[in-house]
Amino acid sequence: MQDKISAIIHSVSPVSSKSIQKIEDLVEYITIKKGEPITTAEQKNNLEYFLIEGVCKSFLFNPEGEDVTISFFMSGSIISPSSTRNEEGKSIINIRALTEVHIAAINATEFEKLMIEDIEIRDFGNSVLRIELMAKVQKEIGLASLQGKDRLLLLRKNYPNIENLVPHSDIASYLGITTISLSRLRTQS
Repeated sequence: MQDKISAIIHSVSPVSSKSIQKIEDLVEYITIKKGEPITTAEQKNNLEYFLIEGVCKSFLFNPEGEDVTISFFMSGSIISPSSTRNEEGKSIINIRALTEVHIAAINATEFEKLMIEDIEIRDFGNSVLRIELMAKVQKEIGLASLQGKDRLLLLRKNYPNIENLVPHSDIASYLGITTISLSRLRTQS
């Protein structure tokens, strides 16, 4: 599993094996079953997550109680940083496993200490934040400016094979369309 954490880190920023070892020394490996929460809104959560294997999503509930998908996270990625999904020590979003997931978790406070003392880890952490921001901006632009078909094509580009891994209702929610519209778009593409 340590090789996978190293690969995830290197996909974001070049980091020496010495600095990676500092992160790996603090990691706890967790397996979460399909459908179980990783974080829950309004609950305390002070962890950073490397998604080793599996698929999960971040979401909120709308006023009607339906969940609205915000983001997907695929194998070999980093779940939204603690600083972007927590407020006053509590989660502001929900994250749920859509498949069984294997995660490497690290205490966010301990990770911040590493960022202060190690420039490579600081650069890595800042790169993760930039990537998170760009992904959110691109999604907003896509929802505002693209037609449903083009949003689906962008989803396929950003999340290869996702249509075979997760419920289509989650995909439709992410795209801002109904499941019926998604079904129609899938037959056209």
